[in-house]
Amino acid sequence: MYINQFFTEKKPVVSFEIFPPKQTSAFDTIITTTKELAALKPDFISITYGAGGSTRSNTLEVAEYIKKEHNIETLAHLTCIANTPADIGLILDDLQARGIKNILAMRGDLPQDAQAPTVPVYARHLIEQIKKRNAFCIAAAAYPEGHTECASIAQDITYLGQKVQAGAEILITQIFFDNTLLYNFQEKIAKENIQAYLSAGIMPVFSKSQIERICSLCGASIPKKLQNILEKYSEKQTELEKAGLEFACEQISDLCQNKVQGLHIYTMNKPHLAQALVKNTGLR
Repeated sequence: MYINQFFTEKKPVVSFEIFPPKQTSAFDTIITTTKELAALKPDFISITYGAGGSTRSNTLEVAEYIKKEHNIETLAHLTCIANTPADIGLILDDLQARGIKNILAMRGDLPQDAQAPTVPVYARHLIEQIKKRNAFCIAAAAYPEGHTECASIAQDITYLGQKVQAGAEILITQIFFDNTLLYNFQEKIAKENIQAYLSAGIMPVFSKSQIERICSLCGASIPKKLQNILEKYSEKQTELEKAGLEFACEQISDLCQNKVQGLHIYTMNKPHLAQALVKNTGLR
């Protein structure tokens, strides 16, 4: 099933993101995680893709496992910065053979010690190649605060429009902690007549150092209310996780009241966080 169908049938569409085990890890480390998440009956689960394809085979294996074992649609991440068009063609062959119909197409980050492509590569190029197959529903990344490499949000929205024109039907946002950022972003893309389903990316805070690192990498800002929580409970893990969940629940409740189309929860492979969010907000 193509996941764009969910967005025509219900609101909000609820999805989770997980990451596959590293190449050197046993596959069974992910089985418990997927089982617990599947019990929450998400509309789909997305599986990340390591830099330079470092978890590529595991991404496809986990996506296939979830779909077959739990009968839940999966969204396989795919990046292009370290893959040639020929490489991508083989990956698409593999995805089709496994029965995976949905792809989150991204440029990705260059692996350490790797040389940048001589010709710039962008997500829209990957989307164009996937679209030619006419066999996948394509999702793309969106950045409510703008991509860190863009000079302005306006420039980033221009690029976002190009991704949608190339064939992206669903936009999944980077994490944000101030819903006003998303609402302003929605207004901007509507003004540019960018027509695609939008799913809001939510990450419950459970570690001060980790969330600060993630925000430094993706460019997400930390509002004063959340910063106060991080400072107050920085040495109290249990209390920080509880406060972080309360903050995320407030975000989700407000988004639902404002009729957001989708909620994409970055689980960090911690099912209990997803369980708390969906239970305390009535999503499931």
